[in-house]
Amino acid sequence: MNCIIIDDEMMARAIVAQFVTSQTKIKIVNEFPNAIQAIKYLNENQVDLIFLDIHMPDFTGFDFIKTLKSPPKIILVTSDKNFAFEAFEFDCIVDYLVKPISEERFNKAIEKLNTYHLLNAAPSKTKVKISTDDETNEFYINIGNRLIKIEIPSVSLVKANGDYIIIKTDTTTYTVHTSLTKIEAKLPPSLFLKVHRSYIINTKKIIDIKDNSVLIGKDVVPVSRGNRNELMARLNLL
Repeated sequence: MNCIIIDDEMMARAIVAQFVTSQTKIKIVNEFPNAIQAIKYLNENQVDLIFLDIHMPDFTGFDFIKTLKSPPKIILVTSDKNFAFEAFEFDCIVDYLVKPISEERFNKAIEKLNTYHLLNAAPSKTKVKISTDDETNEFYINIGNRLIKIEIPSVSLVKANGDYIIIKTDTTTYTVHTSLTKIEAKLPPSLFLKVHRSYIINTKKIIDIKDNSVLIGKDVVPVSRGNRNELMARLNLL
């Protein structure tokens, strides 16, 4: 797997490069102090992974991503914690590392990257087990001027509602301006299943199943005919 590093800080590039050397399947092919130079390089070369800083002179990391028609997988490496929600909007972003990063945290990002590749390589009927440790078991939503952490196992269901989604957890309901497709990409398929074009459910939260519907908490959720077989295959039936 070929990668490049884009960061205006030489020391930050050196730290990432040092961590990469311990990864047998990743090879650094180039590094750049700004996004402009990287764009010129990518116009003639392809890479599998980019380690990308957010704050750089003249051209931010997010601006850089928007210039790419088919961006590779990206791991953000930044000193700013305040862009986690914006990062959530980009499907190509695998992880969000906050400087100073430890080698242990870096390795967890690589584990997550490997999971993405397993999902992409696996046939549609293959079940892939997703690791849900403390580092990857959460996501953030933007409510007003606040970033709110959601523990993934606490989510019972997600419902599409026009340009918004409704996220129901064990204790609270949130309305977020995003799409069902985007949040589906962030939820581990070992726990979650899209049972209807408007619903994703946590299969561990199912209370009852009757005909073409399931009971999640107090919510009756429809199950489309095309998704019923997959749902039944998930259940531990006697």
